[in-house]
Amino acid sequence: MSFSNLRAARKTKDARSFVVNAQRHDTTQETSVNPEPTVVENVDVHMQSQDEPSPDVDAALQYLHGVPEYLCIRSSPTEGRGLWATQPIKRGTVIIAVKPHISVLTTQNLASYCSNCFEEAPEAGLRRCAHCHVVHYCNSECQNKDWATHKRECAALQEWAKHAPAAEVSVPSDAVRCLGRLLWMRQKKGLDSTWAQQIAAMQSNRKSLQPSGYEFHTHLSHSLVRYLGISSPDGLQDFGITSPGDLLDLTSRFATNSYSVTTPDLTPIGACVSPLVSLVNHSCSPNAATVFPRASKTPSTVEPLISVVAIRDIQPDEQIFTSYIDTTLPRALRRRELQEGYNFLCECSLCKTPPSMDAREALWCQKSCGGMCPLPTEEDPLTQCAKCKAVVKDTDAVLDATRVGQEGLNKATALQSKDPAKAIQLTTNLIPILVSAKLVPSSHPLLGLSRLHQTLLISAFSASPSQDILDGAIRSAARNTKGLSMILIEGHPVRGVALAEFGKLLAVDEMEAKPANAPTDGLPRPDAFPPTGPPRLKLAYETLLRAREELLIGFGRANEGGKVGRSVRDALAALEKEMEVWRDGVRNALNDTPKGA
Repeated sequence: MSFSNLRAARKTKDARSFVVNAQRHDTTQETSVNPEPTVVENVDVHMQSQDEPSPDVDAALQYLHGVPEYLCIRSSPTEGRGLWATQPIKRGTVIIAVKPHISVLTTQNLASYCSNCFEEAPEAGLRRCAHCHVVHYCNSECQNKDWATHKRECAALQEWAKHAPAAEVSVPSDAVRCLGRLLWMRQKKGLDSTWAQQIAAMQSNRKSLQPSGYEFHTHLSHSLVRYLGISSPDGLQDFGITSPGDLLDLTSRFATNSYSVTTPDLTPIGACVSPLVSLVNHSCSPNAATVFPRASKTPSTVEPLISVVAIRDIQPDEQIFTSYIDTTLPRALRRRELQEGYNFLCECSLCKTPPSMDAREALWCQKSCGGMCPLPTEEDPLTQCAKCKAVVKDTDAVLDATRVGQEGLNKATALQSKDPAKAIQLTTNLIPILVSAKLVPSSHPLLGLSRLHQTLLISAFSASPSQDILDGAIRSAARNTKGLSMILIEGHPVRGVALAEFGKLLAVDEMEAKPANAPTDGLPRPDAFPPTGPPRLKLAYETLLRAREELLIGFGRANEGGKVGRSVRDALAALEKEMEVWRDGVRNALNDTPKGA
């Protein structure tokens, strides 16, 4: 079970009592708490707790590795601690690039990626640990580098599998394994080491923990104790944990400060902890992005390397912001996700003063004037075009379409791995309904369905290539990139990756046999799109050029746009050769044509 799904874990009888006791327990590391917590703008979820660290812990921030000279750590009464620019930073600049203190793969990726450098399995496959049979490595070099940490993990994994009840998984979640590695490393380096103090500098949310979080933290704490092989409370003292409060502080720090490790194309594959990156505050309209670009062509000794890249020009005395969630979601869903996952109500500029017309919640004017209307709601069904002021008449149909679309998106997402054919059928049937209801491509849940539909069709095409599936994927990719371009700024890594996928789909060789079936996405097939022959190559080339520039921003110019950016560069070179061959063929044909023919 992954960290993201741990909140849905089975209930524990003493969940409430465990956390309540931990909240009441006073330790030498605790200090005062503000009696009346307030909601503040752009609040730092990693620093959400009203607990203030001790002076020794706060001083450890000054020794964080990787803080460049053009950044400084500051604290404000409204936003807490964070990172501020001291010099102008151009977009595309890699602001921070550090190796996380601790990182682990999710359970489902343990056999597909190297547990040391997080590189994807090569054609020859990965080497499995001969003892635990759980973790895998690229080669003996990666295995040797990870052995100092994996040694104790290896024994713990073996014991876990040996004593796991039949109803439980044989491998603990990534959250449990990440916390295990963190404690073993802290014990090895010393409880008073700078490394340990940097972990302790990440603030805990336990003072403001909501009752809904009791079960999650209790289950995580119990699983961690069992994974460490501890049979009595005294066993935790070796790790610097002397009370239930200390243990809850640990799980709370992890839950609010951990990041998803992603592939270069932004697919989540693991979890990590980086005290420096955790200082960056949240905004739904960020000026930076957190990525794992794979800066070099070959796995580096420091991979996985987490990078914070500027996606806007940042001025001196401006704070650095990234987003902790998917910002393509509407305001209500973003706020709910942040409240449930990070225990705070977002008051960033986009949430506090939302625009009167947000393309995340909009439909085209029914008078076809080119304007947009806000999506109607149950509370406020009346809506009109922002351009021509025409009133939307059949709002009930729009409400029904969005409700069915949301339910279908949830169901298709759940079926994505279990039954991809059924998921394709669902998205194929639902997209035309939302398009007919006039939802704009960036509107939720149409954008979510388009992104999922594209992913499903690409997987289906890889398994069984056909022109129908390819063209359906291209149409979904076109709708997807259009929607993302309406709500994300130029250079956002999500936009760059979407453009790269769209361009690469267009560059795939067309099949010789033309399709006899209906389009896979359930929509009418326009004769003009997707184009065929040279126009298709031209569109692919232009799209990849756009993708290349945006990837250089989103993943860093110094990184050449990361691994995805380099692959786009290679695709452009191949297309240029192909287009030149076509031009030469046309030129030769004209030269061979007799005069007057």
